[in-house]
Amino acid sequence: MTSVTIDDATAAGSTQQPPPPGLEPLWGHPLVARLADAGHRLRRLDGRHPWLLDTGVVIAVFLLFCLPDLVHGGGPRELRFKITHLSTAGTGAFQAALVLPLWWRRRAPTVAFAVVAAVFAVQWIMLVWLRADVALLIALYSVALHGRLRHLPWACAVTAGAVGLVAFRVSAVVTFGDALFFLVSAATASVALGLVLRIRRAHVAALLERAVQLEIERDQRAELAAATERARVAREMHDIIGHNLAVIIGLADGGAYAADTNPRRGKEALQLIGGTGREALGEMRRLLGVLREDDESPEFSPQPGVADVAGLCERIRAAGPVVTYRTDGDLESLDRGAQLSVYRIAQEALTNTLKHAGRRTMVTLHVAVDDTAVRIRVQDTGPPDTGPAPAAPVHHAGHGLVGMRERAALYGGTVTAGPRPAGGWTVEALLTLLPSSSPESRTS
Repeated sequence: MTSVTIDDATAAGSTQQPPPPGLEPLWGHPLVARLADAGHRLRRLDGRHPWLLDTGVVIAVFLLFCLPDLVHGGGPRELRFKITHLSTAGTGAFQAALVLPLWWRRRAPTVAFAVVAAVFAVQWIMLVWLRADVALLIALYSVALHGRLRHLPWACAVTAGAVGLVAFRVSAVVTFGDALFFLVSAATASVALGLVLRIRRAHVAALLERAVQLEIERDQRAELAAATERARVAREMHDIIGHNLAVIIGLADGGAYAADTNPRRGKEALQLIGGTGREALGEMRRLLGVLREDDESPEFSPQPGVADVAGLCERIRAAGPVVTYRTDGDLESLDRGAQLSVYRIAQEALTNTLKHAGRRTMVTLHVAVDDTAVRIRVQDTGPPDTGPAPAAPVHHAGHGLVGMRERAALYGGTVTAGPRPAGGWTVEALLTLLPSSSPESRTS
């Protein structure tokens, strides 16, 4: 099955590859093209019915080398006085013993060679001349191409002994050195041809395996890129929807409470809900516009940065909590990626505070920038009617803390979250601004 696949792939690939440099006229000749196509068809046919080629080789050897000996009595006329003449039945028996093993030359090359070599040796010990002796070279070629390589030296040694015997037996007509040189050259050509084809098949198999590996790696990279993109989109959608829905829920609860006692405050809450919903819808449209490939002119808006943190705090204040926002350092000097990470971390921390600490908590947001790092600290006092926070951090529920840690990890930073001894929660994030930790340097 392996050789069939290699032959088929070689046949398919050779029709698509450009001709070697300098061979364009010969490669494009109609006769060469027809011969190449015939070779491809033969390999495909051999892949489907391998016994046809084996049978064809046996029949071809019989017609070219066995039939003339049966018709003319065997052996050249000038050597007839020195060779042993056999009857037609004896000649046919030797020919069958030499040629029929070739039918198994690909399935059992070593066994076929051993049988042919044994018959060859017996024949020349009896000094019988047969043109079917070419079967020894074909069997040796098959061992080099299809057999185990550790059997090849043994086969070469046997062949050397056999051709030495032939050279000795014909030394009365041809000098021993000339006969031995001719026979050894023929055997060497058979071995060389088999090894060349074997190396070519191994090279093609290695190329096919490499192509399969590259295709697998390409698919894995595509899947990894798709998974990364899905995670990014999920994180952005979580930040957008989770934050704005938390604000809307807080405003709705506050508006419902103030509807009877202070209708004006209820109206303001409804207006803030509408504004927050439109802002969330705009961010979702921007995000989906990036993902929609068939939209030729999507409307983009800038990603939020540190300048938008103040507006974020205003929306949280409108939902009820008292938010104190302080900054240290030049926040505008941060690149856009760092500003987006600062905004999203602050947004997630404030959203979690609104969800878990309620509308009557007090929140302190502090963002400090120096030459090497950005520090973000969000503290809340917790619900006013509860004691110390529970031991299990509620920020671990969902993907909020994971998303903050991923954003901080882009800048070699960390995020920690935990309860305060006096009640409430603290979220601290550290983003490193060293060149080796920036996303640009990581991707370069």
